[in-house]
Parts: sequence; structure tokens; C-alpha cells
Amino acid sequence: MKNVLIMIAVAVLYVGGIDNSGVLFRQTAAAEVGQSAEQVLADAYKKHQSDFQIQSKGVVVKLLADDKNGSQHQRFLVRLNSGQTLLIAHNIELAAKINDLNEGDTVEFYGEYEWNKKGGVIHWTHHDPNGRHIPGWIKHADRLYQ
Repeated sequence: MKNVLIMIAVAVLYVGGIDNSGVLFRQTAAAEVGQSAEQVLADAYKKHQSDFQIQSKGVVVKLLADDKNGSQHQRFLVRLNSGQTLLIAHNIELAAKINDLNEGDTVEFYGEYEWNKKGGVIHWTHHDPNGRHIPGWIKHADRLYQ
């Protein structure tokens, strides 16, 4: 029984952890396995994996109209150095909108990856007012949006 509990504890630490509010979350283990964030994202895309936190950066290749259905989101596409594209869906009801964002700009981001057939979506790039989700962010022109 003791060995089973140890194995469960190791598994939780490998794929995630428990934050200060006691909520279990998943995150990448890129540093542990020697992969870059772009490699982790490429693998997740190939394997249809979702629901993990990731930090990376990319170049804005297309600005999209804001999504005004439900919670409003600023939307834009970024291309990683690997060539993979991601849709960034940034909740502008919980975080400031990036008003000076242009195609060709570089953005850094930290959010939750969700698989889709076009490369994936990064969301949760903001704080959680209920404190149940890891806070994310976007950095553009040396300003942090969260």
C-alpha cells in the first residue's frame, strides 16, 4: 500500500501539483524531460493533448475580431519558431486588452493549451478572480497583461 501511495505522489508531481488554494493542476514537465516549450507544444498537437500550462513566445501573424459571445476575448494568431500556429484567446473582461498589438509583434505568453486541428488554443492568459486556476499572462512591448 505504501508503494502505491508513493507512486501516486510521484505521478501528481510529474504532471502537475497542488497550488496554494488546494486545486490540482497540470503543467508541462519540459525542463524535466529536456524539451523546449515548442517541442512540448508540437508533441501535444500530434498527440491531441490538452489542459496544461505552458510558457512560450511567438510572432503575431493575424489579428482577429474580438469574440463577443459570452465572455469577451481578444483573439490573434501567433506563429512559433517551429512554424506551429496558435490561437491566443485573451479574456478582456478579466484582463486589459492589448490595444497596440500589431501583426509582426512578438508576444510572450503563459496560459493553458487546448488542442484543435489548426494548431491549438492558448487561453487562461489572465488571473482567476476565484483563485481556482493558475494565473496566466501575455507580455507585449515590455508590458504584462494579466
